[in-house]
Amino acid sequence: MLHAKFNVGAMPVNVIDHVLAHNARFISDREEPLSKLPAKRIALFTCMDTRLVEFLEEAMGLKRGDAMVIKNAGNTLVDPCGSVIRSLMVAIFVLGCDEVFVIGHRDCGMSQINEVELEQNMMKRGVSADVIASLQPSLKEWVGAFHDPRANVQRVVTMIRETPLLPNDVPVHGLLFDPHRGLLELIDRG
Repeated sequence: MLHAKFNVGAMPVNVIDHVLAHNARFISDREEPLSKLPAKRIALFTCMDTRLVEFLEEAMGLKRGDAMVIKNAGNTLVDPCGSVIRSLMVAIFVLGCDEVFVIGHRDCGMSQINEVELEQNMMKRGVSADVIASLQPSLKEWVGAFHDPRANVQRVVTMIRETPLLPNDVPVHGLLFDPHRGLLELIDRG
């Protein structure tokens, strides 16, 4: 198994060791914990792209504790009753969220996935061709790849709105984020 390493001074350090050392320093300065209930009563469903970390929330005027944030690769929704819908239902019915924001972004890696290359990389790392072939309806569709981030946001907004689990009084908005400039573009007002 490969372990990420980086240099601190002249000595390579495992990332986990760095994270744990930082955490020990971090917790010594912490204040009282925040409520688990989102202060602004919103749920964000967005991409896991590292460029969005802290930048998206800042561009929206949100701080820690304001929103429930659900992330996956490409903010895609593959299964209309899967984990994203489950998380949104918990955010709404348990944690009191009143609105849902589906936020895709320009230059998304999921819009550039090459299915053949992905399959080859998986097999190089030991994933069986039979296992890959069993993914339904295909690897590309199972992983949620798309070509147009704007169209993906609209598709996901529609799928969330159409779930019979969503209350009629919860608006679902669709937005596209520019990870370079921080601009939010409204695609669909809920």
